[in-house]
Amino acid sequence: MEVIFGHVVNVMLPVLLCVLLGYMLALLKAPFDTKMLGSLVANVGYPTLILAHLAKEHVQLGTFLTVLAAAAGMVLVFAVLGFVVLKLLGVSIKAYWSSMMLSNVGNIGLPVATLAFGPEGTAVAIGFIVVVLVGIFTIGIAIPMGKPNFAALARQPVIYSVIIALVMMATGWRFPGPVDQSLEIMSGLAIPIMLLTLGVSLETLKLGALSRAFILSILHIGISAIAALVLTHVLMLDSKIESIVVLMCFMPPSVATYLAVSQHQPDEAHGVAGFIFISTILTLVTLPVVLTYWATG
Repeated sequence: MEVIFGHVVNVMLPVLLCVLLGYMLALLKAPFDTKMLGSLVANVGYPTLILAHLAKEHVQLGTFLTVLAAAAGMVLVFAVLGFVVLKLLGVSIKAYWSSMMLSNVGNIGLPVATLAFGPEGTAVAIGFIVVVLVGIFTIGIAIPMGKPNFAALARQPVIYSVIIALVMMATGWRFPGPVDQSLEIMSGLAIPIMLLTLGVSLETLKLGALSRAFILSILHIGISAIAALVLTHVLMLDSKIESIVVLMCFMPPSVATYLAVSQHQPDEAHGVAGFIFISTILTLVTLPVVLTYWATG
């Protein structure tokens, strides 16, 4: 148990320190162009990360397609149970549903999975990122706004990098050495920038209705456990991949969902921000427990 606990500390502490640094930068009002850096991750970091890892067969094509199915299944479980929870509590569906079903598999899931499980963790996390990203630009916008933004989705380089990576995985084709090395270097942008941006975003969220946020956060953790149980019983995965899928299920709500809510459901935006913030803070407790007793690989 001491060995496992030490491993969990080594995984979580670097993530927490990077997020804390971003939080401190925001507190100190240090220059931090969230929009520019977010664009850099979306247009360079994510695509090069996908091409650098998937094309090197850290997971097989069949396994990656199963991971995509697992990610879609996770969103579906959160969507169904989240809808029931919000209805029973009398909470706004338009404001909270997208945050309830779309998890922060990028800012938190990717670095934790990478540190805990290495290249395989990165590859599996990428599958979840792709599915959740599609969800953010469709249902994540459609629920608060009333219609999806397919045009914005079509402009995302991540979609095309996944297609290229799938072709490479199926054909065995590889990038020339210099190109591969360039992708490896540029892919290093994604994780540190995402963690810093998360810290900045948490500081700038305007909190509200914290009692409701805490209740929803606890229920979100409960749904996470149900989603993990369902996926691990339905899908046939080896123990390591299964552990990474379990870990992905316990991610907090995506900060990206807050943007559409703040624009189209402004009266509920503070409450949603509180839900995201409290859920992210509780992740500091839930992830070490999950990594110690469940997602051990």
